[in-house]
Amino acid sequence: MQACFWKVCLETSNARPVGCAEAAGDPGPWRQQAILGRRDWDADALRDIVRDYVIEHLADPEAVLVIDETGFLKQGKASCGVARQYTGSAGKIMNCQIGVFAAYVSRHGHAFIDRALYLPKEWTDDPERLEAAYVPPDTGFATKPKLATRMIARAIAAAVPFEWVAGDTVYGVGDIEQQLRQAGKGYVLGVSSALVFHSWGKRRSVAGTAADIASTRRSSDWKRLSAGDGTKGPRLHDWCYLELADLDAGQFNSANDGLWTRGLLIRRRIADGDLAFFTTWCPAGTAIETLVAVEGHRWAIEDSFETAKNEFGLDHNESRSWHGWHRHVSMAMLAFAMMAVIRHHANPPRPKKPNAEPRQKQSHRRLVIDPMVNQGSSAHRHQARSKADPARTHHRMVTLAQSSPGDRSACAPQSKTATVVLGGPFLRPTPSSGIGGSLSISSASTFAWRIRWRSRQFRGRNLNNDHGELACLS
Repeated sequence: MQACFWKVCLETSNARPVGCAEAAGDPGPWRQQAILGRRDWDADALRDIVRDYVIEHLADPEAVLVIDETGFLKQGKASCGVARQYTGSAGKIMNCQIGVFAAYVSRHGHAFIDRALYLPKEWTDDPERLEAAYVPPDTGFATKPKLATRMIARAIAAAVPFEWVAGDTVYGVGDIEQQLRQAGKGYVLGVSSALVFHSWGKRRSVAGTAADIASTRRSSDWKRLSAGDGTKGPRLHDWCYLELADLDAGQFNSANDGLWTRGLLIRRRIADGDLAFFTTWCPAGTAIETLVAVEGHRWAIEDSFETAKNEFGLDHNESRSWHGWHRHVSMAMLAFAMMAVIRHHANPPRPKKPNAEPRQKQSHRRLVIDPMVNQGSSAHRHQARSKADPARTHHRMVTLAQSSPGDRSACAPQSKTATVVLGGPFLRPTPSSGIGGSLSISSASTFAWRIRWRSRQFRGRNLNNDHGELACLS
């Protein structure tokens, strides 16, 4: 049963509650802050809705689940999880929050499907601080890799179709490797140059740290490959792949069979020779080009962080509480996912030419680089997507219908406008709640999103009469 309908309007430059209040004509930001802080709704339910929506439209069995974290710079000490800690966003130790994210990356596009706020030890060891930020009582300290294992477990439990997991050196640890082997998933995970590797059952013996192994490679061991197209063309590096051992996958999971290979993938920057190392797990015989493509998909989550912060206000959260952070981030994920799906459907693959010669069958499968990342390349011939798992619950997050004359008269005229009705069980309003609404999306070639909340009664005092409006303006 649908719990409510919303109207939400996303504004690129005014994602903060103060800017939203100004756009809505409210005398202050408290109405907007109430949506994130004081209203009774479940952010994890919204997260699940976003995940199912992404899978419904972007699913692909060869997709890559990318794990990474990003920082949210803060000035004070009251925001939940804030501390002086390293963040890649600034490239140094800063006063910030750290969020761990999982992005679903396929040939159809990419979007976030999960998130978690990292709590440093200084927070989990201070019960009063946790209570002040409304952190759930059963929340204890969890490392970033531990948060990642929970997100991977949720994706597997929800039957999310993916074949690979990629991550940087923070996530190249034994717990994640063991989890993915047991689940029958391949991975390309960054590791430290000091990590020791050993081979067995191979003609060429390999032993030593990753850095030592790289220093003994011959020039013929390296291959120049592109990990995908960036803003300046192909992202070329020199790559070396060493197969360390062939193992029976059945020893990790009885449902799996066949030989899988544990390996070491080395990336060398052409300009200065800087090295990066990755531990790999894949079916025996997997080509180096496939592993390079998987590693290249990590760039999609970096692009997602930048877009979500610049266009959807991901880092414009003014709420200081635990649930306020998760609610704000989940709503930003929702906006990003909707735009990813719109882009996918607005850019269908080119029809195959009738006189085109059939493509030769390749000996190894190669992943197609995400079209949302590879903006300058020609359209790919998309293969039919796998059907969604019938056993999984699907939340119908949006439905399309022609806007009514009444809606058109109340808003500025737009070309080719459809009404998108947003609903789901993530809000639990009181019986007297009057929340309702719809979402208008313009089909213009470029989209600028605005977020503002409008009150059904101008400057009314009852929050139950509030509703927002979601519009996409060209």
